[in-house]
This record gives sequence, structure tokens and C-alpha cells, in this order.
Amino acid sequence: MEKHEGIIINGIDYFPHSKGGGLVSKTAKVSKTAYIGSKAMVSDKAMVSGNAVIYDNAMVSDNAMVSGEAKISGNAEVSGNAIIFSNAKVGGNAKVSGNAKVGGNAEISGDAKISGDEIIIQNELITSKNKNKNHW
Repeated sequence: MEKHEGIIINGIDYFPHSKGGGLVSKTAKVSKTAYIGSKAMVSDKAMVSGNAVIYDNAMVSDNAMVSGEAKISGNAEVSGNAIIFSNAKVGGNAKVSGNAKVGGNAEISGDAKISGDEIIIQNELITSKNKNKNHW
């Protein structure tokens, strides 16, 4: 098994993931079956499992979870306690945060911002045109 050198960013140790080479912090948990693209980052106590794919410049941080066949791409950010699962996709400049849950075949893209306790599942498409779904 090939050993990869880590790097330190803002005092946090990061290591390239074995599948894709993207950076994963020492405190994050990423399964061997997930793909973390070379420019993507998973930090803090975030978890990525199953066959989830994080690529482009996407970031998963805080206590966020991405699982199943979910895909995070573009400049998208998933943070807070957000959960992205099943076949959901988050891309573009979208941000999913707070306690939001996105699953099923839902797609979040453009400049959309999903936060609070929002739950989006099934086949819903949220883009920059209907971008701010906030429920407190």
C-alpha cells in the first residue's frame, strides 16, 4: 500500500484520500469506497461514506454527512449538521448548511442556499431562481 505525505493547513493535518487524492483532515471520516477528487476537501468532523463522490472544488465540513450515491461538485459547500444522502446532487455554487437534509433524487445547484431544518427529498430541483429555502 502506497503511503501518502500529509500537509498542514491552518494547523490541521490533511492527507490525500486513496481514491481521488482529495484532502481529508485527520478528524474527518471518509470510507475507502467514497471518491474525493484532487481539488475537493473534507474537513473537521465531516463524514463521507458509501459511494459518495466529492469533486471539483467542493467542500464538506463541520459535522456534515454525505452518503449513498450522493455527489457534491463545482464550488458547492456542505457544512453544519447537513446530511446529503441517496442519489442527491449538490453543485454549482450551492451551499447546504444548518440541519438541512437533502436526499432522494433532489438536486441543489446554481447559487442556491439551503439551511435551517429544511428537508428536500424525491425529485425536487432547487436552483438560483428559487434559491433561499430557509425554515427556522
